[in-house]
Amino acid sequence: MIVHPTIAGLREALAAQPRIAFVPTMGNLHEGHVALMRIAREHAPCVVASVFVNRLQFGPNEDFDRYPRTFDEDCEKMREAGVDLVFAPGEREFYPAPQSCFVQPHPAQADILEGAFRPGFFRGVATVVTKLFNIVRPQVAVFGKKDYQQLMIVRNLTRELALPIEIVAGETVRAADGLALSSRNRYLSAGERLQAPQLVRLLREMRTEILSGAGDYPRMEREALENLTAQGWQPDYIAVRKRLDLQSPAAHDSSLVILAAARLGPTRLIDNLEV
Repeated sequence: MIVHPTIAGLREALAAQPRIAFVPTMGNLHEGHVALMRIAREHAPCVVASVFVNRLQFGPNEDFDRYPRTFDEDCEKMREAGVDLVFAPGEREFYPAPQSCFVQPHPAQADILEGAFRPGFFRGVATVVTKLFNIVRPQVAVFGKKDYQQLMIVRNLTRELALPIEIVAGETVRAADGLALSSRNRYLSAGERLQAPQLVRLLREMRTEILSGAGDYPRMEREALENLTAQGWQPDYIAVRKRLDLQSPAAHDSSLVILAAARLGPTRLIDNLEV
């Protein structure tokens, strides 16, 4: 495995590669990231991962400076996962001048759910992903379903910009008790970690109710929010949406997903379950 800190060095190393699979990350890797890298290995003989904490997707009161940088440990995980090349630029390499050109997803995609609580987040995501795609020029890129709205936006921008990249989705990797693996889980106290799986248990109960024929989604969402609040959480949203575009479904719609975001103490957790 070779680490490249510069765009020119990475492009030179990739020039002769006939097929590339790419996994973008912000580092602080866990088994969920490793699973995506193993999926990438199934799709191409050359696997590239990036490690770059993207300032553009952090709001003014979010944890850009606090975000864990664990590059040495990350390299061990990437090496074990079979990554061939790591793109690990510094901020000046990636943004040599203040970014003035942005990729702005449609508000119907970017200003709902996560975007409603994190204004500008998906503009930052779409911009950095498009720039990474232009640098790496992969034929395949792998993203996790845990960040479901991000996956939808990346799929849409790839299609609408006619980028010759296949977007492959990796299933959410969970701990034994069901908690979705996340870099932010390390912020949970011991007591909060025991309480955290309540979120996925609630989503599973909602999925069971939907599969049994229930179609009053506003009632289900309202009761789920009240349930979490009563247990000391601070929920942002729990929403039943269509998988395709994350818009509100009619009672007869199928191919649904339940999405949730809530704070447990100072830690904000997100999760989703397809129905």
